[in-house]
Amino acid sequence: MLRFSANLGFLWAELPLAGRIAAAGRAGFSAVEMHWPYDVPAESVAAAAAEAGVVVTGVNTVRGNVAAGEFGLGALPGREGEFEASVAEAVAFCRATGATSIHAMAGVIDDTPASRTTFIANLRRAADEAARDGVTLLLEAINPRDKPGYFYSRVDEAAEIAEAVGLDNVRLLFDVYHVGVATGDVLTRLRRFFPLIGHVQIAAVPSRAEPDEGEIAYPAIFTALEELGYRGWVGCEYKPRGDTTEGLVWTERLGVSL
Repeated sequence: MLRFSANLGFLWAELPLAGRIAAAGRAGFSAVEMHWPYDVPAESVAAAAAEAGVVVTGVNTVRGNVAAGEFGLGALPGREGEFEASVAEAVAFCRATGATSIHAMAGVIDDTPASRTTFIANLRRAADEAARDGVTLLLEAINPRDKPGYFYSRVDEAAEIAEAVGLDNVRLLFDVYHVGVATGDVLTRLRRFFPLIGHVQIAAVPSRAEPDEGEIAYPAIFTALEELGYRGWVGCEYKPRGDTTEGLVWTERLGVSL
């Protein structure tokens, strides 16, 4: 049976982080994942998760200078020290909350020999640090419509980087929404890259709303994950059409339970 986690970057976004965690627990989720929760002490997050009866699965490394349009630091030559600090911050958060994965954000930059070499070297150092705490680094291709110029937009490009790094705790974050927008042919890519997948996320294509609308036949995705033997969490990283709790009717429509 698939297990679903609530992505609190989008769900119950009107609430403070502790309120979002509590709401996820009340809604029936057993796990939560986050984008950039670093303005809240990790110990407070851990306490809120324990009270709500949920586990924390993962976080992202910081984006960098958001006002300047930065969206990660991993592939940016000359910013190695900042990326290393961002990984250390994320690993410390995982250690305090029990989270086991970090989306290592590459950044908005062309894929050149310099940026690729930088990212691979950064990932190798970061993976060694993360491994001490049993943490996996995740690589997520982000579609060019949502984030033009991101280092990679196709899951096969992310797979090439993971294979070049060559470490067991560097894996793919297979976001069905991003794969659907960037390339389509989601089921083929899911099966092809399954051995490298460390986490899965879902949302409707093209709207990024609840997964009961749009182009993706999610029952087929869920069946494929079951058949492939996926044992990780399925992150619900969608933007609700309205009230988050009311929108969870999608689980009934798609025949799944939280």
